[in-house]
Amino acid sequence: MRDINTLKIRKAKIRDVKDIQKLINEFARREEMIPRSINELYENVRDFFIAEDNNEIIGVCAMHVLWEDLAEIRSLAVRKDSQGAGIGKKLVRKCLSDAKALGARRAFVLTYRPSFFRELSFTDIDKSSLPQKIWGDCIRCPKFPECDEYALILNLGK
Repeated sequence: MRDINTLKIRKAKIRDVKDIQKLINEFARREEMIPRSINELYENVRDFFIAEDNNEIIGVCAMHVLWEDLAEIRSLAVRKDSQGAGIGKKLVRKCLSDAKALGARRAFVLTYRPSFFRELSFTDIDKSSLPQKIWGDCIRCPKFPECDEYALILNLGK
């Protein structure tokens, strides 16, 4: 298990994109998240934070602005050998802080691990309350409309 005190959380850089894709698509192969193309990652690199230990990327998470007051936490992935040390929670908290700083009042997530996000005070919602997501991204998913992910939301305040 990693020492969380030596961990560095930082904004992703262009040079990180291939490592980000490798980590995300490792989870996607197990159908735990949507795969991301290299093009999509380059276009959205500013959304990502990475967890780095000894100059090695061990976790990623993105905050994507979806609407005027709504942000999405997505593409959370922590290397298997680094899970359980609180790295995912640190990444999500960093993304939530970024969303709030930009003026988002709510953040949501679609996940196969709802208990993780409930521990961070997210609450369950119906996916139909997220039309921007459904008609923007979800419609392109091979599982649409039979999605088995959980939707959760967090009020970020004013």
